[in-house]
Amino acid sequence: MLDNLNSYNIVLASNSPRRKELLERLGIKFKIRTLLGVDESFPKELQGAEVAKYISKKKADAYKETMGENDLIITADTIVCIDNQILGKPKNTAEAVSMLSRLSGRTHEVITGVTVLSKSKCENFAVTSQVKFATLTEEEINYYINNFLPFDKAGAYGIQEWIGLIAVEELHGSFFNVMGLPVQRLYTALKSF
Repeated sequence: MLDNLNSYNIVLASNSPRRKELLERLGIKFKIRTLLGVDESFPKELQGAEVAKYISKKKADAYKETMGENDLIITADTIVCIDNQILGKPKNTAEAVSMLSRLSGRTHEVITGVTVLSKSKCENFAVTSQVKFATLTEEEINYYINNFLPFDKAGAYGIQEWIGLIAVEELHGSFFNVMGLPVQRLYTALKSF
């Protein structure tokens, strides 16, 4: 499948082991190349999906100067939103506890913005999933943080880990989107290159 991509050097511009795993499962040959210090700030007037798309596009644009003629760059950015506020990656244990306590017993959105960029074309989109958490005890939150180290994950959790098993009551949308890469939507976009 995706024979149209045979002429491209596909680059996943992410250090995320979850995104790497999901792209591998599509059967696509790719390399990982990351740039350090890409600015992930965004205009304050942007919200939700606009933020995820903006940051993903910003990441892709950082590769424009170094792109080869046949490169196809894939970037992504995942955010967690609750009460119209974005929860990024926690900087420390206290922030992780605060985030997970806030998500406990409530529904939040997980939004992943994706950009697919070649020299002649750019696809930029966002996918939103709604996740409802069960009420978590302080003990459960501390167990998760101490055993799974959620500091590289938006909203302080990975749905594929222990907390996903015990906390996710309902999911509306793509499970893989919550992991960090909306693979079905990406597959559709890649067919157009």
